[in-house]
Amino acid sequence: QVQLVESGGGLVQAGGSLRLSCAASGSIFSIAYMGWYRQAPGYQRELVAVITSGGRINSADSVKGRFTISRDNAENTVYLQMNSLKPEDTAVYYCNAVIQPDHVEYWGQGTQVTVSS
Repeated sequence: QVQLVESGGGLVQAGGSLRLSCAASGSIFSIAYMGWYRQAPGYQRELVAVITSGGRINSADSVKGRFTISRDNAENTVYLQMNSLKPEDTAVYYCNAVIQPDHVEYWGQGTQVTVSS
């Protein structure tokens, strides 16, 4: 079993910054993908950014230039640096990891990010 533990959410004013962290622990052979999704009230969960073990990144257009994803493979940890936050970034942010060799997907419990205008 694999656990994903998130931290770093909170309340911030528009234009501010937050940094999310997610650490994976448990029975991990290797992690193919780690990343972040978010879900605002009344909306479907959407991709924010994901990063492969080799450092390849896929991110939503809405966060490009503002959010930066990074990963520490040795610590099985992924980070999301969020700058220039907007009220529309308000959502629950979920950590996601795809574990090899069976390509099993895991989710964190979610952390609330609230951006006030």
